[in-house]
Amino acid sequence: MNQIARAVTAGALVAVLAGCYHATIETGRPPSPQVVEKPWAPSFIYGIVPPAVLETASQCPNGVSKVETLHSFLNGLVAGLTFGIFTPMTLKVTCAAAGSRDAAAAESVEIERSASMLEQQHEMARAAQMSAETGHAVWVVFQ
Repeated sequence: MNQIARAVTAGALVAVLAGCYHATIETGRPPSPQVVEKPWAPSFIYGIVPPAVLETASQCPNGVSKVETLHSFLNGLVAGLTFGIFTPMTLKVTCAAAGSRDAAAAESVEIERSASMLEQQHEMARAAQMSAETGHAVWVVFQ
């Protein structure tokens, strides 16, 4: 019976540790060398409670090229040792290269910050209509 318990424990340990997870989202924009990484982003209860939002707007002024989330071997080990209560993950964001804004978006709608709510809604509707007609993004700029 002792050998069976060892085999089950070893099998469970291999299953937990071998379960490295990696998901990548690519936006289609060319990457820059700038990478924002958070290797031990805390999540809990097998990821049901996700990590906090990783703010990258100040580090990636041209937008994002790629977002990766992964559970490394060590992340999985910690998750296994805590029975999934603490499930850390690695977050990696690759910034987009300069000048990589949507080239097809040649049009923009400018809205004054002092505009009334009705005027803002009208301009947003106009931007949506322009986008629907051209099939391209329309930048909405608040001045």
